[in-house]
This record gives sequence, C-alpha cells and structure tokens, in this order.
Amino acid sequence: KERLQAFEGVVIAKRNRGLHSAFTVRKISNGEGVERVFQTHSPLIDSVAVKRRGAVRRAKLYYLRERSGKSARIREKLN
Repeated sequence: KERLQAFEGVVIAKRNRGLHSAFTVRKISNGEGVERVFQTHSPLIDSVAVKRRGAVRRAKLYYLRERSGKSARIREKLN
C-alpha cells in the first residue's frame, strides 16, 4: 500500500525534455534545506498545484541554496 506524501516548496529549476521532463522543488524542513527532483510524467505523482507565482528574472534559481531567512524569499508577481 502506498501513501501520499505532500511536498510543498519553491520550484528552483525546470527541465523540459519531453517524456523525461523534471522539476526541482526546494523547501526548508526543520531548519535544513531539502531539494527533491520530480519527474513530470511519473505515475507516482498524484497532482501538482501552483499555490503562488513569484517575480524572478532567471530560469534557474540555484542562488537560493546559499540564502537563508528573508533573503531567500521571492517577491510576489503583481498580475
């Protein structure tokens, strides 16, 4: 029996390769940064929901790995 495990965080990278597409999600768990790579077309993924959209100026947000606290926040997209 499989159970569903919710994983909520910031998408820091997206890889578009057709069936091999993936996205990387980063969250802070117990003060420790956790990143997880999900295959977009995986049968193990039940659903993906976008909670908020942020205004960023680059495709890959790897610089968030070095940041912590308020500097790691992404400002809200206005429209």
